[in-house]
Amino acid sequence: MEAAKKVSKGMLWTSYVLQGIVVLMFLMGAITNLMQTEMAVEGAVSMGYPEGSVVYLGVVLLIATVLYAIPKTMFIGALLLTAWLGGAVATHIIHGDPIGNTLFPVIFGIVVWASIMLRNTQLRALF
Repeated sequence: MEAAKKVSKGMLWTSYVLQGIVVLMFLMGAITNLMQTEMAVEGAVSMGYPEGSVVYLGVVLLIATVLYAIPKTMFIGALLLTAWLGGAVATHIIHGDPIGNTLFPVIFGIVVWASIMLRNTQLRALF
């Protein structure tokens, strides 16, 4: 708790807002995969993933997102989401997608870690 005392209210709330945005975006993705919506299935298949893998991808994303949303497991969740986003970058590069599609997961990964760094002075001290 000592680290939390040194963080200003503005930085703390900014980190909560950023984390909330990340959680909502990833939850939407996980839910669409779990529901096997037409958009999710078509998107996965167009990227080369088997149609049957959509549910498994949704489960993995849901677990990672829930871990990221819980304060005690936030770091492991962030690591898993970073791995997920790395896979997204690799998939976009393999398919020769436009640079915007490739950079979006990178930017999202930066936001994942920025939300943690804003409230964790020990992690900020590393930079």
